[in-house]
Amino acid sequence: MRPVISKYLLSSALLLLVLSAQAQDDKKEYDSLRKIQMPTGIRIGTDLIAIGKTLFDNPLAGWEINADVDFGRYYLALDYGSWSRKDSLENGYYENDGRYLRVGVDINFLLKDPDRNMVFLGFRYGRSNFTEQLSYETTLNDFGTIQTEASNPNARAGWVEMTTGLRVKIWKPIWMGFTGRMKFMASVKNNTELDTYDIPGFGKTYKGVYWGFNYQIFYRIPFKKDK
Repeated sequence: MRPVISKYLLSSALLLLVLSAQAQDDKKEYDSLRKIQMPTGIRIGTDLIAIGKTLFDNPLAGWEINADVDFGRYYLALDYGSWSRKDSLENGYYENDGRYLRVGVDINFLLKDPDRNMVFLGFRYGRSNFTEQLSYETTLNDFGTIQTEASNPNARAGWVEMTTGLRVKIWKPIWMGFTGRMKFMASVKNNTELDTYDIPGFGKTYKGVYWGFNYQIFYRIPFKKDK
């Protein structure tokens, strides 16, 4: 009886050793995936929503270029775009025009996906340089109609974003996906003549927290041939 028990205990011990070693290997592999690694490629894309708004005569017009580079599960992300708005008022109009840049990092939570699909959280810091102008008419009993204009020709702004979204490989080097943005902490400089109404790349300032959404298509350029 004792030899049988001893054999059983020995087999159990060996099994535990194998499982423990496998668990250690899995943990090492998982930990290695969490580390910053050498980049393997760059994805360059654009926002299809911005193009659609421009084509269909929306008050907001512009374009946006997006790019990201992988460092393991961490992606250095950059957005650059153009933004112009013209809103009609009851007695005039407001318009602006500018360029903006966002830089930040996305963290991918799909660690073992060979297609480099992404479900991510991230952050951005945004900067914008723009001009804006307000023109309106005021009617006074004794003086008739007076045309008034105010402008900020060299306005600058900065803000912070929290981002989330996904990227999905749809065919060879092509990915599609979306990015949701919570924009906040906007600050504006050089707006002495006019309280800024809309910041290119951010949105309307009076909302405090502004929500944005991009639907994007990307083309990936590998730094070396993928295995």
